[in-house]
Amino acid sequence: MTVLGAVSLPQLSPERLAAVAAAAEDSGLEELWLWEDCFWSGGIATAATILARTERLRVGIGVMPVPLRNVALTAMEVAALLRLHPGRVLAGFGHGVQDWMGQVGARVESPMTLLREQLGALRGLLNGEKVSTTGRYVRLDNVALDWPPTTPPPIAAAATGPQTLRLSGELADATILTARTTPDGVRAARTLIEEGRSRAGRTEAHRVIAYVLTATGPDASERLTAAQQRNSGEHPAEAGVAGDAQAIADTVRRYADAGADSVVLEPTDDDPDLIEFIRFVGAEVRPLLR
Repeated sequence: MTVLGAVSLPQLSPERLAAVAAAAEDSGLEELWLWEDCFWSGGIATAATILARTERLRVGIGVMPVPLRNVALTAMEVAALLRLHPGRVLAGFGHGVQDWMGQVGARVESPMTLLREQLGALRGLLNGEKVSTTGRYVRLDNVALDWPPTTPPPIAAAATGPQTLRLSGELADATILTARTTPDGVRAARTLIEEGRSRAGRTEAHRVIAYVLTATGPDASERLTAAQQRNSGEHPAEAGVAGDAQAIADTVRRYADAGADSVVLEPTDDDPDLIEFIRFVGAEVRPLLR
C-alpha cells in the first residue's frame, strides 16, 4: 500500500508542535513531514520535538537546504536523531530557495556541485566512514562521527529539474517531488531518476515521495485554486485536489499509479485548522486506502 503522509506547515508556531504530534500519532497517520524554510523553525529541532512526543510515527524533513548547513554538523544532528529513533527518520536535502540563500550570504555559484558534494559526504559520514574530501565547496579532513547511526540510513533529495532528478537517482535513496508535480510529472521524474540510477549502476529500490496540495472542507475548490495561483504562477491546475476524504483518496491512488511510493498531502497555507488537517488525513483519508 502507498505510504500516506501529511505536511505540518512551518506557519504553525513551535509552541503548537505538541498538538501536531498528538494529531498525527492518535489519528494513525504513517508519516509527518516538516519543512526547513527560511525563516521559520529549524528542521532538526522540530523533528526532534515531534519524535520525542510520539512512539510509532515516522518523521520526514523535506528539506534541509544544503547551502545553509555545514555537512559535518548536519551528519552529527541526523545521526543523533537516528540513534534515538531508529527507523523513524527520513532526512531530505535540497538546493534551497536561491533568493533565501542569497539573503543569508549562502548562495553558491553552482548549486548542483554543492548538492553532489554534500550528498556524497553525508553518505560516507552516516555510513560510519572516515571521510576526507577537497571539493569545490565541501572540505573534510579525516572526519568521522563518534556516534554514527547503527544502520546506514536512506538519504532523500528534493528535485524538480532534469539534472537534479538524475543526480538524486545517482546519489540518493529517495526523491522528494514538490506539490507542483502532476501524476504525469511523477512518471517523467521516475524516468529521469532511473537514468541516474543506471549511470551509477544502482539496483536497490528508490522511493519517490510526491507532495500534493490539498484542500478540504468549506470553499475547498476556491482555496485550492487560490493557493495554486499564489505558488509562483507555475502550479498546474491538475497538481492538487479539493474535496472530501474519498475524492482525496482517489487522487492519492492516481499518484500511486503514476509511480509515487509515498503521497504527502500538503494543506493550503490558509487552511482554517492546520492541525485538524493532519488528523483528517490520518483518521479519514488513510482508512480509504486500505
